[in-house]
Amino acid sequence: MSSNKDQDTKIRIGIDVGGTFTHAVAIDAATLNVVGKSKVPTTHSAAQGVALGIVLALHQLLETTGIAAKDVAFIAHSTTQATNALLEGDLVRVGIIGLSRASDAFVAQRAINLRRVPVADGCFLECEHAFFVVDDKIDVAKIDSALASFKAKGCGAIAVSQAFSVDDPAIENQVAEIARSHGFLATTGSEVSQLYGLKVRTRTAAINAGILPKMIESADLTEKSVREAGITAPIMIMRSDGGVMDIEAMRKRPILSILSGPAAGVAAAMMFLRISDGVFLEVGGTSTDISAIANGRALVRSAQIGGHRVYMRTLDVRTIGVAGGSMSRLDGRSITHVGPRSAHIAGLSYAAFASDFAGQYRVKTIRPLPKDPSDYLALEPIAESSGQKTLTITPTCASNFVGLVPEGDACRGDLQKIDTAFGVLADHFGKSGAQAKRELAERILTLAAEQCIPTVKALIQDHKLDAELVKLVGGGGGASAIVPSVARHIKMPYEIAEHADVISAIGVAMALIRETIERQVDNPAQANQIILQMRSEAFDAVHRMGADPATIEVHIEIDAKSSIVRATASGATKLTTGSGKKILDQTERLAVVAKSMRIDQSQMQSAICTICRTEQFEVFASNASASKTKGMFGLNIFADHRMALRVLDSDSIIRLQASDGDACLTSASAAEGTIQGMIDKHAQWGDAGKTIPNIILLIGAKIIDLSGLLDETQVLSLAKAEISNLPSDKQIIVLAKKTL
Repeated sequence: MSSNKDQDTKIRIGIDVGGTFTHAVAIDAATLNVVGKSKVPTTHSAAQGVALGIVLALHQLLETTGIAAKDVAFIAHSTTQATNALLEGDLVRVGIIGLSRASDAFVAQRAINLRRVPVADGCFLECEHAFFVVDDKIDVAKIDSALASFKAKGCGAIAVSQAFSVDDPAIENQVAEIARSHGFLATTGSEVSQLYGLKVRTRTAAINAGILPKMIESADLTEKSVREAGITAPIMIMRSDGGVMDIEAMRKRPILSILSGPAAGVAAAMMFLRISDGVFLEVGGTSTDISAIANGRALVRSAQIGGHRVYMRTLDVRTIGVAGGSMSRLDGRSITHVGPRSAHIAGLSYAAFASDFAGQYRVKTIRPLPKDPSDYLALEPIAESSGQKTLTITPTCASNFVGLVPEGDACRGDLQKIDTAFGVLADHFGKSGAQAKRELAERILTLAAEQCIPTVKALIQDHKLDAELVKLVGGGGGASAIVPSVARHIKMPYEIAEHADVISAIGVAMALIRETIERQVDNPAQANQIILQMRSEAFDAVHRMGADPATIEVHIEIDAKSSIVRATASGATKLTTGSGKKILDQTERLAVVAKSMRIDQSQMQSAICTICRTEQFEVFASNASASKTKGMFGLNIFADHRMALRVLDSDSIIRLQASDGDACLTSASAAEGTIQGMIDKHAQWGDAGKTIPNIILLIGAKIIDLSGLLDETQVLSLAKAEISNLPSDKQIIVLAKKTL
């Protein structure tokens, strides 16, 4: 599709940097249909780093689709530049200037004096150090002298870290400006985090400074090439928490792009696939990244670099060393293991995709890399002069063999060649026939699935997901090699994403602009005021980066143990206007709900009803069957009925679900009383006191999730902030999810 055919078409471009290839996609902003793709090898070894591949993929996409530069209204890319810098130790030496009041100097100097910061196995960030006591003002001459010393020692960037700078960053900022006047790139502790904890904040600032030069060089190259292509849209970069930031934000805090590799796929799961509650498995050729989504939000955790904590948040993504291209391992009698070595690393072709598989083959065990065991499966041609290549059998081959890969899937291979390969393997074990070959294929799939299943279960348990609501969703080119088998073994529903092979690039193109503000709030009396202030700051931050105010949602989380409050704002640009999906009638919408609730469609008309709706959302409910439990003396008693809920948007996508909940339609003027009523109705009392239900507001097209708050005063305070500027008759749905 060429944008020249429709002068009103606006295009969103996403570019994802993978380990082997860099993928680019173009998406029609009005329909969210994919209108073009491109792929180039990732340029790890180029002088410009992976930025060169980003540029090449962009130009190839524009050339092959005929999209005009003027029609590109959004462009975003992921980058492994920062991660690669850590893994390869490619960081500049950093000069750390420590500051504190005289009363804190003894403790502060020890916390700031890092010297060597581990960033990966065998790789360190080398640091120089200077410390100054400051009370009301700084001694500029001493700062100048320290900076001159740092320059003489080869420092390429400066990190300024002051004790308690989160309360007043003025002196930190002044020293950073002096460093910049000396020609240094500089960052401050308060710039990277607003949390207390001087050592962790200093470590975070030092790592940020260490990657600044390379990341700014990469950003400048990318921006220059994009502008030379005639694209004037803001350039966004993927963050480790699944959102994007503008290029100016990345120039200040490139550390936020570290560990962002799996983030793009998870962004697609939220924005393109609209998963409400699920486990997302992004399957490549070598490894599988597994993450969880609850209430339409990706789950995040505190990050670690080099085994040490830093002040940044990253998606809770767990990587397993098995995927579509994993090689099998043998002993004399059976297949013993699958992975972690992949056919890609071994330089072998999959039997499923072999360009030539004629003639006779035999089983051989090999050592792909010098450090590997020597029992990996290979199929080598018997006639060495035939010119045929050595092959291997992978989970992709096995999944094809047992019929789990549909036509048109990226995993779909040549079934005749796959059958031949399994025949060679069966002969090696002294077996023959279709059943023997199928057993070998099932063995490979079972061994691969068994490596993923514990992580899937752990994510469900760790994040307290309702197992009845969760489904598995597969993305990545190897999804059909792994996900169907995992789903079969744990008896969970699954789906393979549309455009699974480029799902990460789609995620980049559709990711929300995001910012997180974190603070420690020790005074409960001030908590509500500070939360509202943080909400406003987070809202303003994403608005400045180009998010449409009408789409911005701010989620508040409170960690009661550490007194940390997090305000995470997410918002879309004005360009995401539709879904391109078929509009379903009410019977078809009921069928969507029935499938999700696992209710037979013949009973859905009587079992499911609508309890409230607005123009954008409709809430369906079904009374779940009462469950028997053992009471006193072993007698059966019946638990209360639960009301299962599903929230469908106007595109008939399930946006929220609850195994037990309640919902009510109200107006903005009456919302506060309705929320209080919902809390009172569904609160639970126990040894820990009153536990309130999770409250979610549906306002227009926005989902305001208030479930991260501790008590009803905070819920009501945040709710009031969300509805204060609405017309009094604006319809709002208040949804309560009972806690498990």
